[in-house]
Amino acid sequence: MKPLKYPIQKLLVVLLSLISLIACNRKPIPTFSADIAPIIHSKCSPCHHKNGTAPFELISYNDVSKRAKMIAFVTAKHYMPPWPADQNYSHFLNERVLSDFEIEQIQNWFKNKCPQGDLSVLKYPDFKQNASTLGKPDLVLSFQNIEILNDNKDRFYVVKLPYEMKQERYVRALEFVPGQYQYAHHVNGHYLRFSDESNPFLGRMKTDIESPNYNKEFMEMNLLNSDGSLPFRVHSAVNYLPGAYGIQYPKGIGGFVMGKKGAFVANDFHFGPSRKSLIDSSKIYVYFSDQAPQRPTYEIMMGTNGVSEIIPPLVVQPNTISKHVSKLTIYNDISILTVNPHMHLIGKSFKAYALKPNGDTLKLISIPNWQFRWQYFYTYQTPQKVPKGSTIVLEAIFDNTLKNPNNPFNPPKQISERLDNGGASMRTTDEMLQFIITYMPYQKGDESIDLSKP
Repeated sequence: MKPLKYPIQKLLVVLLSLISLIACNRKPIPTFSADIAPIIHSKCSPCHHKNGTAPFELISYNDVSKRAKMIAFVTAKHYMPPWPADQNYSHFLNERVLSDFEIEQIQNWFKNKCPQGDLSVLKYPDFKQNASTLGKPDLVLSFQNIEILNDNKDRFYVVKLPYEMKQERYVRALEFVPGQYQYAHHVNGHYLRFSDESNPFLGRMKTDIESPNYNKEFMEMNLLNSDGSLPFRVHSAVNYLPGAYGIQYPKGIGGFVMGKKGAFVANDFHFGPSRKSLIDSSKIYVYFSDQAPQRPTYEIMMGTNGVSEIIPPLVVQPNTISKHVSKLTIYNDISILTVNPHMHLIGKSFKAYALKPNGDTLKLISIPNWQFRWQYFYTYQTPQKVPKGSTIVLEAIFDNTLKNPNNPFNPPKQISERLDNGGASMRTTDEMLQFIITYMPYQKGDESIDLSKP
């Protein structure tokens, strides 16, 4: 008999080596405490907490495990966390996206029946109502008892929020924090600085459900200095859209002088339809600086209510899908810091780019699947230089068919800007195409400024 080519001892060594190799390559099963909670608390909980923008909480193990199937589905499809901007087109600060590894961890956790791990080691985030995203403010100004009625209608308010301080201060950043996250749709707020002799406290809150007549309202709100002159004004000093975070640029960029006496004026304070009566007490958080502003920022608004024409006019016929374009030529070198695209319910896609004089294209932002509920102020990692002579182009598609699940009408109706009373209607069932650009005049070296370091 011939001897075995591989003695039994060698076979055992090979078998044990294979078992060891398989064990080493087998990925450990993720647990909530060690693997899933850090993902949820950083990427989901900031919206999914009590009184947050999302409809339910995702904090505890019970919160997450009972919705594990849904969470696994929406994260795999990249529906959540909501980040509408296309990362293959351009990048911004604080991108709310999950890595492939994080998505895989969630999938494996769900497939393995959601193991808890050691819950005693967890430190749960504490999200308070009216919580700031910029840290503790230096001054808090509160809107008082704004009424939301249970008539299922859009409500628009013009509100003046006066204040008085002992001395002037440099303002570094402002943040609007809604009291009723579920119903606050947007706020456009300006700052007015009055002279010492002025009394800004005689105005009153105004409201008009259907279509605010802003010029008339402003005349009745005592927004002039006591001698009848116009006060110093910062346009769009503080704004809000669903899901938006406060913006704080590096020291010396942006900001203004906040006088001893003045007011913030929300010229468009919009609440969506509600079927229950509520009281809103939203707040403005003010952050001061000891350093005077060195690089003032400015704003360009393209499209609806802006400086560039929409072609063809924004009138979308029922049962149609239409494309609309708006263009603006820039006559000085600028550095773009933040951009904000805006459309309403039948928006389908949005793209903005700059065509440089040398023929190059600067990709600004692309949102291939428009999400009305999530409209951010997108801030770049570094300022984006747009040389003079460039043309900024907006391209937007609107879907006024029943295939659009957000269409407010069934059957579809004509939807447009409804330009009246000196401006476009802000109602959600009307439509808008806007692109707001926050910029500063270009200086050499702007491209190397890190906007993530306030």
